[in-house]
Amino acid sequence: MAEVIDALLLARRVLCAQIARLDLRVQALAKAVAPCRRLMTVPGVGPITALAYVTAIDDPGRFREGRNVGAYLGLTPRHYQSGEVDRAGRISKCGDGLVRTLLFEAAGTVLG
Repeated sequence: MAEVIDALLLARRVLCAQIARLDLRVQALAKAVAPCRRLMTVPGVGPITALAYVTAIDDPGRFREGRNVGAYLGLTPRHYQSGEVDRAGRISKCGDGLVRTLLFEAAGTVLG
């Protein structure tokens, strides 16, 4: 039994070392990109959120207004209108799901 546990502990140590190495690479990449550095000054936005956002937006010049970015990411509410009925529903979820999730987590950190 001890041999099995030792093998599992060794595998865990190797995985932890690899995760730490990859984490340092992601942080270095985020620090090398100016928009990511600016985004990481916002509380709750880390290197992964910043990189995902910058990657999803790519060229910010293609959006005329800031609210168009929210629509591109699927963060605008669905709108149902028929006759006298006018409802705003859930978010449309049309854009990148990972970026939307990461931005939701960052907003929760800011609000909490």
